[in-house]
Amino acid sequence: MLRVVTANLNGIRSASVKGFLSWLNNQDADVVCVQELKAQLPDLTSEMQQPGEFSGYFHCAEKKGYSGVGIYTRKTPDAVIEGMGNAEFDAEGRYLQADFDDLSVISLYLPSGSSSEERQAAKFRFMDLFLPRMAELRASGRHVIVCGDWNIAHREIDLKNWKSNQKNSGFLPEERNWLSRLFDEQGWVDTYRQLHPDATDACYTWWSNRGQAWAKNVGWRLDYQLATPELGARAVRSAVYKDQRFSDHAPLTVDYDHPHRP
Repeated sequence: MLRVVTANLNGIRSASVKGFLSWLNNQDADVVCVQELKAQLPDLTSEMQQPGEFSGYFHCAEKKGYSGVGIYTRKTPDAVIEGMGNAEFDAEGRYLQADFDDLSVISLYLPSGSSSEERQAAKFRFMDLFLPRMAELRASGRHVIVCGDWNIAHREIDLKNWKSNQKNSGFLPEERNWLSRLFDEQGWVDTYRQLHPDATDACYTWWSNRGQAWAKNVGWRLDYQLATPELGARAVRSAVYKDQRFSDHAPLTVDYDHPHRP
């Protein structure tokens, strides 16, 4: 069995104070992908870099206190790839890939467009770049899992207030259609949705800090694990963890019936 976790930390230092690293060490996970580190390498304590039996690999943003992704793994990867070869987004620390035998696991932090029109334009630029990258990964012949905060709710059942958010970043028709292309044209499997086709409230992984969003479970499903078809078909369990709060996001765990644990 292969267990993979993805979690947007909204600051690794903050999440660590709230117990994330202790939780991580009790999950029997093989690979843990994290996003929104909001830290540079010198900011990371030895525990953050190597919690328990895990070794961490990181792609930090150049801007302090911003973005950044990481991968924790028990087994040393055969290769680690930082960035996509694009100067604009590699400077923001949004893509990290670890290869193990015939398996690649990617930690992805797709830009948010909610703060300004400029950031929405950047989000669309990233999506344009990333669509062919996903096609390349899909055609690589490898088992691939792309974990992360995609900053898009795909369908109406993926957020509480879908009617009032149809013109807002994260639920725009162009964004939703882009995700549909990954599934319908490229064949990627949305592992959580495959296992829980009708889940509504239970599927949310992000809650605004405004109002009583968490208390009232007014959430969005923004965090996904997309897998290549053969591996996606082997997803046997998926769950969102909400018993503790480490961030404004909740961790998403997926178990795969994969013969080679990295």
